[in-house]
Amino acid sequence: MIKIIIERRIMPGLEEEYEQAAREAMRHSLGARGFVGGESLVELGHSDRRLMITKWRDMRAWKEWYTSEARSRVMQRLLPLLTEDERIRIYEPTR
Repeated sequence: MIKIIIERRIMPGLEEEYEQAAREAMRHSLGARGFVGGESLVELGHSDRRLMITKWRDMRAWKEWYTSEARSRVMQRLLPLLTEDERIRIYEPTR
């Protein structure tokens, strides 16, 4: 299993529109092969900062989703709402 941590900063005033787009993105990822689960968090005191934590079976499953047409479509709706590029970090369990 791997965990993908995605940090996003939203343009002020677009938080509700972002939430709708993020829920749509999560719905699409639910059907992705190798997707195990995920959650979306807002930073306390900073409504413009979001953290997505998703869990994937393996790196191949994540890469398949990351480069998929489905993710590309949902990101077209999300990207204009962000103030900067999303930051993605990949974690694996210690051995």
